[in-house]
Amino acid sequence: MEILKQRPSRHPAERLTLLVLLLLSSVTLLTTLGVILSLLGDVVEFFRRVPLREFLFAPEWTPLFAEPRYGIAPLLAGTFLVTAIALFVAVPLGLALAVYVSEYLSPDKRARVLGVLELFGGIPTVVFGYFALLSVTPLLQKVIPGLSLFNPLSAGLVMGFAILPYVSNVAADAMQSVPRSIREAAYALGARPYEVALKVVLPAALSGVIAAIILAASRAIGETMIVAIAAGQRPTLTLDPRETIATMTSYIVQAATGDQPVGSTAYYALFAVGFTLFLLTLALNVLAQYIVERYRERYE
Repeated sequence: MEILKQRPSRHPAERLTLLVLLLLSSVTLLTTLGVILSLLGDVVEFFRRVPLREFLFAPEWTPLFAEPRYGIAPLLAGTFLVTAIALFVAVPLGLALAVYVSEYLSPDKRARVLGVLELFGGIPTVVFGYFALLSVTPLLQKVIPGLSLFNPLSAGLVMGFAILPYVSNVAADAMQSVPRSIREAAYALGARPYEVALKVVLPAALSGVIAAIILAASRAIGETMIVAIAAGQRPTLTLDPRETIATMTSYIVQAATGDQPVGSTAYYALFAVGFTLFLLTLALNVLAQYIVERYRERYE
């Protein structure tokens, strides 16, 4: 009995593996903390010079003007506009692909299709950016009057295809996790394949599907090259997809490659925008994790 109560000692190789994993996790955590701390000092200095109320509610972002204004609303509006257009493309196409891959393809074909989608997700976003600027925008200008050369519409449409694997692959994995017994029970009750897919499997995997959409939105918000190339770099508080706008990431690119004097308010504004972007993406990732844990179906 005493032997059964004793906890068996781990093998040295297992201990070494656990130690390596602990070290890698610590490196990841310390890197995240280092990023936060490196931003925090400059962010605090920015808010010593600019009131938080102006930063959140002022309608203009003109840090290099003679009378600078530091309202982040135009950058947030541009970011959310491009993200909404991208999700409008990625969500229906991604969910359709996920249902088709999960419910209608054999395991071999499913692996091939998901592999192609993963390769598609590995295309450099600078390629998507120039494709949006040089191919999609001229095509849209023929059918949409008043469309600017740099616009969020073409950037958002192309970004939708760039984030498509985030929706389709994660949603397909969530649908695959639904037990086959549930599908068989639905078929036994006389349900057709599309009814099983849409009325049984999709609702059962809803938490994973919602998490996939939120992760795709987080990816779209943090996208840099597509919006920097195709959407423009003029902060404008508008929701008109024909107008040139700027997002938080495109402003960071513009400011990082500009000539703001170190120690100026415009210089510290770069860190304030970066910290805002960090908090926004962190909140979306935490929300996705919460939804998965809170609403995940558990089967015995």
